[in-house]
Amino acid sequence: MSSKINIDQKSVKGLFNDKNADFLIPDYQRPYAWGRDECQTLWDDLFIFAFPDLDCDKFNFDRDEYFLGPIVTFKNADGKTEIIDGQQRLTTLMLLLRAFYDLYGKMKDDKSLTARQDIEQCIWKTDEFGKPDKSALKIDSEVATDDEKHEFLDILKTGLVPEGARSSYAGNYRFFQDKINEFLKEYPSWFAYLPMRIMNNCILLPIEAESQDTALRIFSTLNDRGKPLSDADIFKAQFYKYFSQIGRKDDFIRRWKDLEVLCNSIFHPITGTPMDELFTRYMYYERAKQGIKSSTTEALRKFYEKDTYALLKDEQTFDNLIDLANFWNDVQSQDTERFSERILRRLFVLNYAPNGMWTYLTSVYYMAYMSKNKDPGLWDNEDFFQFLNRITAFIWAYTMTNPGVNSLRTPVFAEMINIVNDRPVTFKGYLFNPDTLQDTIQKLSFSNNRTITKSMLAWWAFNNTQQEYFSLENILEIEHIYPRSREEKEHTLSDKASIESLGNKVLLEKRINIRASDYRFADKVKYYRGYENNRGQKKEGTKIKELITLAAKASDFTESDIAARKERMVADFIDFMRSNGLLSEG
Repeated sequence: MSSKINIDQKSVKGLFNDKNADFLIPDYQRPYAWGRDECQTLWDDLFIFAFPDLDCDKFNFDRDEYFLGPIVTFKNADGKTEIIDGQQRLTTLMLLLRAFYDLYGKMKDDKSLTARQDIEQCIWKTDEFGKPDKSALKIDSEVATDDEKHEFLDILKTGLVPEGARSSYAGNYRFFQDKINEFLKEYPSWFAYLPMRIMNNCILLPIEAESQDTALRIFSTLNDRGKPLSDADIFKAQFYKYFSQIGRKDDFIRRWKDLEVLCNSIFHPITGTPMDELFTRYMYYERAKQGIKSSTTEALRKFYEKDTYALLKDEQTFDNLIDLANFWNDVQSQDTERFSERILRRLFVLNYAPNGMWTYLTSVYYMAYMSKNKDPGLWDNEDFFQFLNRITAFIWAYTMTNPGVNSLRTPVFAEMINIVNDRPVTFKGYLFNPDTLQDTIQKLSFSNNRTITKSMLAWWAFNNTQQEYFSLENILEIEHIYPRSREEKEHTLSDKASIESLGNKVLLEKRINIRASDYRFADKVKYYRGYENNRGQKKEGTKIKELITLAAKASDFTESDIAARKERMVADFIDFMRSNGLLSEG
């Protein structure tokens, strides 16, 4: 890391008492989240540290230290120290010191007066004679989605909790007041020592970075407990500034919170937050509008920060994000008022795609469509149906012939540009030779741990036009029609690879898969069909049409059946490719 970093261990007093201390909890931070449990732990730790073995005299002022953790910051353009990591600790320490200060106002002994003066210089800015300006705090909060931050600032200024206040700030401040009162009653002669030992001997490690980017990287590296700030947190701050300028701050905060709740229910990304996922899907639409074909995608924040976050200073962008989130919510909930059955069947298969590229393509398609049609109504238009078919065929085939999602970017990004320019999706430059494709599929190993295996089985199940779609909450697993346990016992297959052949696999509901997994085909049939158990309870059969038909017509499933079924699957997939115009004939 080439950026300049300043690291300087400081006591609580050394950090806050600095005359230039001017801390800011920035707008993109998350709201204050510490509660009673965290405050109790902090209080207990500090008390045990300050009074070893419950003895005031065992504390060594010159040597004893208690490490409170790192604080990651950077100086912003206004000269304020923005807190990237350490918000919870610093906020809580300020509330604790303010609770001590409130009680010291009633005491006149020299130790208490000294402690009171030191606390004053930690909480408020002072003049050149050390006199505090009680209207100028050394910490401020601009957290966009924290409606209660004013309570924190009011408590620090006045020492009073607003009547009826229920915020974490108010609750924690009351907690510390109660703890200090208990301490004062039980150990009155020790009272002045505790805040002094906290201020002088409790140590923080301020890490001041040269820029926000560097500070965020440091935070991500150091922090293995809390949630690091996401890209969406940074984007929220930009939107917040924009909507504040046009007098719609409260409206934005309400809508952002609703959007967060919605995204948390829809998206479950492997990396990043649900809101990051929404911004990622929308990014591909904006990239396509800008005509960007490059297969090298910028980091999410790098894309949005272009031209000083110009995209995030546009109300239309925020409206589009909400619209896109609602679209994916309807996909997730399989909304029959928005999508026809044939569309939902296609979307169900795509949920078993070997990678997530289809979500980006579909997001671009939706946003481009909505830019021209503000009220989509029931989505049963032929273009969308053909689009879903074509991207299914292409992504499946390309994954089998060109493994790795990165290789898929080049053809897909080019089609995204076609979409926003109202041109049909054809993948014209990437058509498949039918013989080569067929040979590739025949030779491919469809092991259970390869995502393409479930993808092909989902496509095959819905190649049956009578197959009804499932709830997305329904767990489908891979079933071996000819069970592996049978081969392990009987050793009747001439080709051992047949057991893992695509022709021997089918998707099956998990509850049935568990029951049927180790039985001969003749015994599996009752589980496929459904049956009544010894207690007269009806056990529902599968909804996979192929298995229902197989259970009704076949008495066994043999090695020749496996080979024949695979041939049908491969041949039908080649026909599917041909019907979508993805084969180079001749």
